[in-house]
Amino acid sequence: MSVPLGFDPSGRLPDVFTSVGTSSFTDFLTAAAPSLLPGRRPLPPGLDADVAPHATTIVAITYAGGVVMAGDRRATMGNLIASRDIEKVHPADAYSLVGIAGTAGVGIELMRLFQVELEHYEKIEGTMLSLDGKANRLATMIRNNLGAAMQGLAVIPLFAGFDLAATDPARAGRIFSFDVAGGCYEETGYDGIGSGSLFAKAALKKRFRPGLTADEAARLAVEALYDAADDDTATGGPDLIRKIYPVVMTASADGTNRLTESETAAIAEAVVAARHETIGG
Repeated sequence: MSVPLGFDPSGRLPDVFTSVGTSSFTDFLTAAAPSLLPGRRPLPPGLDADVAPHATTIVAITYAGGVVMAGDRRATMGNLIASRDIEKVHPADAYSLVGIAGTAGVGIELMRLFQVELEHYEKIEGTMLSLDGKANRLATMIRNNLGAAMQGLAVIPLFAGFDLAATDPARAGRIFSFDVAGGCYEETGYDGIGSGSLFAKAALKKRFRPGLTADEAARLAVEALYDAADDDTATGGPDLIRKIYPVVMTASADGTNRLTESETAAIAEAVVAARHETIGG
């Protein structure tokens, strides 16, 4: 009987699986199967951005005791709506959130890899990474995707969470933004990413104030997405007919929490009703 090339007839795992390794799952994958990493796949020459769905817009807002992150549900492919109900905001781990903008497929893969990265570290080290450490790990993963980003398949995440090491729990909500080359920057109060972020941040600039409650921050996030959808075709506003509403999540000392459909529906409907009362405002 012939033996397939590269197959170990003893059934033993390759050495990379049994040798003393690293607490970074990404580093392990680089050694074991680098082709599985998003930034390591060969791409044809040229720009490929128009053939892949793109996701926008994400906002994050700190409040007294944590942080809120919200994202619209639209993905576009050129001038077409590729999806009306994509989910762009997810828990990274028990106390942090990650939202994606840019190439949707690569972004979702990067987000899932980041979730495994944090879980792998916790299992190997027996402790959780600091919030700064999580942001730095994500920055490294973005940097590894630079080649694909230069061909139009860029992913820009937004990362936020509750800092367990903060001396003042009321100010423990923190937000980190990134650039396409993996630069990591901490933001104060609020931030937004995606094609509609210019309009969302303009709305937040006028309405944000320190010391918001979680409910006030969630309402403000939905209002900012509404304003973004008003001026950016790639951002989807609340769809009351199809009952498609933004994804809104919080991170606090109690962990991460996603608002239910009924809770986000109530916020979205209240925002739309308020705009009916002040047309154009």
